[in-house]
Amino acid sequence: MMESVRHIDFGDFTESLPAFLTIIMMPFTYSIANGVSAGLVVYPLLKLISGRGREVHWIVYVLAVLVVLRFAFLSE
Repeated sequence: MMESVRHIDFGDFTESLPAFLTIIMMPFTYSIANGVSAGLVVYPLLKLISGRGREVHWIVYVLAVLVVLRFAFLSE
């Protein structure tokens, strides 16, 4: 599973930080879903902040909003 890490573009902060956060959150939250959710929220957010929001498909924005709502209203 870790062999895919070598394909991450570590020169691009908007690509590497969400990937790193996803990898780190999985063992710390004991949940693959929470790790992927964290990456799914951070990725479009960083793209928007960096001015490259058009690189992200609109469905990713919808999913990110749904994940934020999930964490806000269905927290354990």
